[in-house]
Amino acid sequence: MWYRMKRGPIMLSSKVTLSMIIMLGARTLAPQIPPQAPLRSKRIVLAASAVLDGKGRVMQDIRIVIEGSRIVAIDPKAGPVDYDLRGLTVLPGWIDAHVHIAWSFGKDGKNGGPGGTPEEVAYQVASNAWVTLMAGFTTVQSVGSPADFPLREAIANGLLPGPRILTSGEPLMGQGEKTGTPEQIRAYVRKQRESGADLIKIFANYSVRRPELMLSQAQLNAACDEARKLSLRTLVHAYKDAVRAAIVAGCTEIEHGVLASDDDLKLMAERGIYLDPQAGLVWENYLLNKERFVGTPGYPDTLEGFAGMEKLIPMYREFMKRALKIPGLKIVFGTDALAGSHSRNAEEFIDRVRDVGVDPMAAMVSANFLGAEALGMANEIGSIAPGLEADVIALDGDPLKDITAVRRVVFVMKGGVVYKNVARGL
Repeated sequence: MWYRMKRGPIMLSSKVTLSMIIMLGARTLAPQIPPQAPLRSKRIVLAASAVLDGKGRVMQDIRIVIEGSRIVAIDPKAGPVDYDLRGLTVLPGWIDAHVHIAWSFGKDGKNGGPGGTPEEVAYQVASNAWVTLMAGFTTVQSVGSPADFPLREAIANGLLPGPRILTSGEPLMGQGEKTGTPEQIRAYVRKQRESGADLIKIFANYSVRRPELMLSQAQLNAACDEARKLSLRTLVHAYKDAVRAAIVAGCTEIEHGVLASDDDLKLMAERGIYLDPQAGLVWENYLLNKERFVGTPGYPDTLEGFAGMEKLIPMYREFMKRALKIPGLKIVFGTDALAGSHSRNAEEFIDRVRDVGVDPMAAMVSANFLGAEALGMANEIGSIAPGLEADVIALDGDPLKDITAVRRVVFVMKGGVVYKNVARGL
């Protein structure tokens, strides 16, 4: 991103808690949920002619049997059929490994702008979740904001429709010695775990334009080691030398990674560390909405200052092309979706396939099984198989032949609940 020491979700009155806002949004939005959404049938059968299983295989002419929230069988003769998805491409719900689900434009139209009422804030955050789900993303990893916690719980408890959320909550911001001693950093990680964090997000440096290390090796070692002891994953925002430092520290996943050397990438592959690069959506979104970002914390003060962002898109794409050549490197799908790009997450698929040369099937797997594996959830989501959560989407078109089909999500099921079905009008 640009300069990452920036404000995320819109500012709130000290008298209004985030939980109050999300619960208010849950009450006001509840009547908007489609009638079929809260109703989970005991048994649902989906008929499909073409299914991408999430692991790189294509299944033909099958029926997916669902009971409760899970897939219980793949049976070509099962019936009766509840949803006929033949003629579409069926696949597991997508996983976005890097979003900022609570980030919105404020009432003043600016990124993170203040001034909204609690009701307006609630609608914005809940809307982000809703449109992300409608775009086919049934699980997201939000990194991070304290606003994620009540939103995560509201969705998990069925109060709001939205994707399954994993969140880091408040990230660890590298600030040199001001960050704290290794022991203080360990205490910070423990505090985040106690607050309910699913993972720890770490900023090892600022941005691709300011790649100087903001954490020492000892500090980074402490953060990743303490998280590992607590069975938490660590995602490190890292460029250039910070990539090698995060690898040495044994961190779980590198975010962005631009300016890393081929040797760094090879070491990542050897150690099974995931890479989450971006091919363009985040920069395209900044340029599309530059009037809304200009002058806000962490962004250029003038519109002219955004010109440099356009030059970064080729740099990011060239980096991903290099990464693709590293045998065994695990590249997951993450968009860095924030204000302006919620619901457009799938555009990153198009950037990767069209502009970087990623194989379309590999692009799908990166947001299915590989994404689930990176989250430590491959036994729960990311594939079409018995025993897994019934997260199923359908596209009007074949993304293996035309990657723009990812824009045409016509069916969305999460955990056995159908939230979108414009395929047959059922």
